[in-house]
Amino acid sequence: MIPIFEHFPALKNKLGYISLCDLPTPVLHLTNAGKKLGMDNLYIKMDGYTGKIYGGNKVRKLEFLLGEAINKNSKEVMTFGGAGSNHATATAVCAKDVGLQSISMLLPQMNAEYVRKNLLLSYSYGAELHYYRNEFMLSIGKKYQHIKHWLRKGKNPYLIPVGGSSPVGIIGFINAAVELKQQIDQNKIPEPDRIYVALGSVGTVTGLLIGIKVLNIQSTLVPVRVVPSETANFETIKNLFTETVSFLCSLDPSFPNVKFHKDEFKIRDEFFGEGYAHFTEEGVEAINLLKELEDIRLDGTYTGKAFAALTHDAKSGDLKNKKILFWNTLNARDITDEIRGLDYRRLPKAFHRYFEEDIQELDKYY
Repeated sequence: MIPIFEHFPALKNKLGYISLCDLPTPVLHLTNAGKKLGMDNLYIKMDGYTGKIYGGNKVRKLEFLLGEAINKNSKEVMTFGGAGSNHATATAVCAKDVGLQSISMLLPQMNAEYVRKNLLLSYSYGAELHYYRNEFMLSIGKKYQHIKHWLRKGKNPYLIPVGGSSPVGIIGFINAAVELKQQIDQNKIPEPDRIYVALGSVGTVTGLLIGIKVLNIQSTLVPVRVVPSETANFETIKNLFTETVSFLCSLDPSFPNVKFHKDEFKIRDEFFGEGYAHFTEEGVEAINLLKELEDIRLDGTYTGKAFAALTHDAKSGDLKNKKILFWNTLNARDITDEIRGLDYRRLPKAFHRYFEEDIQELDKYY
């Protein structure tokens, strides 16, 4: 039984859930990186190993999202993101694993090597890929695809929002917080003073924040924004926090009705750079530091920027004598064999540009 159901057994029969993750994910003591940064207690939560084919934080959310889709007798799921969306790729892989068709509605983004790999992996797992020039065109495309798939299947696809960040998806990261509490109790990691994590579609941060409060974990969350502020801000976190807690209390009155207080954490904005998926020099430096000292991979879009905030704080002396956990949300599975030999020209033509145009310059330096 997963940790959240152990703590709140009434939820087990109220929520859709399907096991997709290899849990608990390990916590490692980063002794080499810690020494370099002047820290004795630097740890990393390796969520890259959640899925057996494709890992990362999104798979935790998909355990509940795809579970609900199956409970609703859905045949298809539709989700959204940038062209190289980790979430869309995770959805494609996991959906096929449980017998669902995945539909990816994708927008333009800065090119990078991981964009190519994710597109190929999504295609290899049968995802139906659609590309839209902007949000307006996507909104029209969404309506069109809804009608098309309803006529084909007699049922609308189950909608999964960007990043899987809905009250249902967020439960996956409340469960992650319970998992962390168990690892603290088992002395696998000291209770962190701070937890650094990338802030994207806000679901991961919201789930951890709820879990920390429910379990009375004495850690301050440090969300490092990696998407535009209109997507990730206090208001979006507050709204999802309140909606998720209300939803869980309606299913199980014993679930603590915890409240959101924005003064309990600070969103770090200064490592975002020029835009979403635009790599930064600080991010690449942080990536290379962890790769060289610990042989752990980060990326330029999410985790590199989040770890850059941590290294900045460490170098300024702000983390001296503190216990720090970095939550690594990036897939750690090698997908090389899964996409070997695939010709990108089999993808819809709109995606060919990501294979024919050069990747951004900073992607070449790690």
